[in-house]
Amino acid sequence: MLFIHPVPAIIGIVSLALATFYAVLVLGAVLIWRLRRTASQKAPWQPAVTLLKPLCGAEPGLYDNLRSFCTQNYPQFQIVFGVRDPTDPALAVVEQLIGEFPSLSIDVVIDPRLHGCNLKVSNLINMMARARHDLLAIADSDTRVGADYLAEVTAPLLEPRIGLVTCTYRGVPTQRIWSRLGAMYSNEWFMPSVLLTWLFRYEGYVSGQTICLSRTTLQAIGGLAAVANHLADDYRLGQLVRGLGLRVCFSRYVLDGKHHEPTFDSLTKHELRWMRTLRVLRPSSFYLLFLTFSLPLGALGLVLTAAEPALSTAGLIAFDIAVIARLAVHFLHRLRDDRPLLADLWLLAVRDLLTCYVWCRSFLTSRVTWRGNEFDVDADGGMRRIDRCAATSALATGVGEGKM
Repeated sequence: MLFIHPVPAIIGIVSLALATFYAVLVLGAVLIWRLRRTASQKAPWQPAVTLLKPLCGAEPGLYDNLRSFCTQNYPQFQIVFGVRDPTDPALAVVEQLIGEFPSLSIDVVIDPRLHGCNLKVSNLINMMARARHDLLAIADSDTRVGADYLAEVTAPLLEPRIGLVTCTYRGVPTQRIWSRLGAMYSNEWFMPSVLLTWLFRYEGYVSGQTICLSRTTLQAIGGLAAVANHLADDYRLGQLVRGLGLRVCFSRYVLDGKHHEPTFDSLTKHELRWMRTLRVLRPSSFYLLFLTFSLPLGALGLVLTAAEPALSTAGLIAFDIAVIARLAVHFLHRLRDDRPLLADLWLLAVRDLLTCYVWCRSFLTSRVTWRGNEFDVDADGGMRRIDRCAATSALATGVGEGKM
């Protein structure tokens, strides 16, 4: 009788147990987040707000995204748009909005000055000179909101213990397949993971999609200059705010974030930057991220247990549970979607394998690509821009070998 070594089968059943446990746990977190019902967070007193919108380029949907911030049901707010390049095509959209909303307080800052390697933060620092109000809201250009957005996300700041408010978001893709895969990354892997940490009361998550804080709090942490050289500027802001003894709060408001990825290369570069950011922020737990890849991990476990009759049935049951939980997460975020419910179902396995691929790649480089520029990232999340000419010269002479 052929003896089958039990070690692979044991590894397989452990893999299946971990995959199933995580898939069910993250589904529970998503359901709890969706099912909680609370009264509106709108406050009776609504102080004036300056909304900072850093721009770079005219990505698809920019007009509708920016316009959604111009139609806020809020008594007094100012919008400051900022670009670094006077020829930036986003300025045409801003000019259109100024003409459409002549009574709205809109300022435009065109300033190329750099204050660090993080170009977005440099843009924001330049814009701050035009901010007139003490309550500040920062939102990315690909964000689209409803008319109650400002009222909802600023209300928690009236509580003295809260120093910063941020939001979860739902990825809304353009029609391209790479955009749809990118939205699935956010909706079905990243945001469910964030909600799981929220369930266990972790307050480390801060998203650049929305950051609200007071000018006093910002000054107390050293202003935006304190994060001007950080890859994860949003996360670092949260760290500094918590260092003051203040809380970071999740708003109940869920944003729409537009996803546009024209090519596979742009998709993987974006996700590599996000993975590299996670690696910097959580270096120890980053190695354990493979536990969050439920379908690939479960499939591996199923293969390893197939040769052991005593374990194969239990393994199949565990895998079925993991698949059901994974499908539930997929369909839950599609309930608000205008597209057909089953449109992206065939991409589910592709998406999970691609996430594994990007995770593995993130161990092989310390470089990220952001808005066409390349940066080296150190262990503390500090960024250093790579001069392409210098890099090319270094390669030609053999200098820097092994760093690419």
